[in-house]
Amino acid sequence: MPNLSCGIVGLPNVGKSTLFNALIKKAAAAAANYPFCTIDPNVGVVAMDDERLDKLSTLSKSQKLVPATVTFIDIAGLVEGASKGEGLGNQFLANIRETEAIIHVVRCFDDDDVIHVCGRVDPLHDIDVINLELILADLQVAEKVATKLDKQAKGNKELKSTVEVLTKVIAHLNQTLPVRSLELTEKEEEAIKIYPFLTKKKVIYAANVAESDLPEMNNAHVQAVKDLAEKEGSIVVPICAKLEEELAQLTEEEAKEYLFTLGLEETGLSRLVKGAFGILGLINYLTTGEVETRAWTILSGSTAQEAAGEIHSDIQKGFIRAEVVSYEDFITYKGRVGAREVGKARAEGKEYIVQDGDVILFFHNP
Repeated sequence: MPNLSCGIVGLPNVGKSTLFNALIKKAAAAAANYPFCTIDPNVGVVAMDDERLDKLSTLSKSQKLVPATVTFIDIAGLVEGASKGEGLGNQFLANIRETEAIIHVVRCFDDDDVIHVCGRVDPLHDIDVINLELILADLQVAEKVATKLDKQAKGNKELKSTVEVLTKVIAHLNQTLPVRSLELTEKEEEAIKIYPFLTKKKVIYAANVAESDLPEMNNAHVQAVKDLAEKEGSIVVPICAKLEEELAQLTEEEAKEYLFTLGLEETGLSRLVKGAFGILGLINYLTTGEVETRAWTILSGSTAQEAAGEIHSDIQKGFIRAEVVSYEDFITYKGRVGAREVGKARAEGKEYIVQDGDVILFFHNP
């Protein structure tokens, strides 16, 4: 499965800890049902809510249900000066490098009882503070690598071209702009692929609102964050961290009822997980049978043969064909046999592009 891990960053008193505590409680609750769900003090593995699995599992009388997951890592100690080692800066900047995306928790609520580290609620300023630290950290890496490669580049065209790209990256960062906003050719992208620039990562802004902002979860602060996100190609998921913490204490049924009374359809955590999948271009295909019903995470645009490799490399190597039924047809015709009878089960070859929700049975040589 593509490594789907998100680092949660944010200044003190923006609601980051409250949100992460809710994630940990949800993950701990899930651990009873999903044995792969392991918890460390600063790591939460959260199952993606997917009612398709429940319905498929019921049809197939599956013994086990295995959802897709997202790993959330709490990046503590990220404060102004982190790039110079302030707080626990360098250690936690290293933690961000290991993640696929950044969830930036931004305070979008006013509360005199919760002191803001900068003395006022200004989400755009907060975003600038964190972004500047990430930009400065990237600048250090880019300059160090460029200097080293420049010495080795004599007579090596490939290294020279890499130095040229890094020089372009350095100039961009010096304008306090993130690497993700720099337009590069495919060849240039490939040249710097091995360097895990923090500001190259996709960003989801978790706009933390007050309970009084429910259910719309919109205010002037949130709108300011949305305007910024639109300019830089990021997304915003408004959440109420306090509500998420309350929901984490409830059973699934109780949480659903509580959300309904508030005029909400799903939790903020669920929307964060879906946002992470969307921004990273991930989809789920499904397998189902008596042993288990499972969601398999792949990159959008993956072929049937590549998708088979997520289950086992032997299935990918020995791929013969895939029998594909859309989730809707699988449910409508009460399973694979019913779908076959009405011609809704398709035989697809190795180049078939898998769609989200495809229910697949792979045929392969041993």
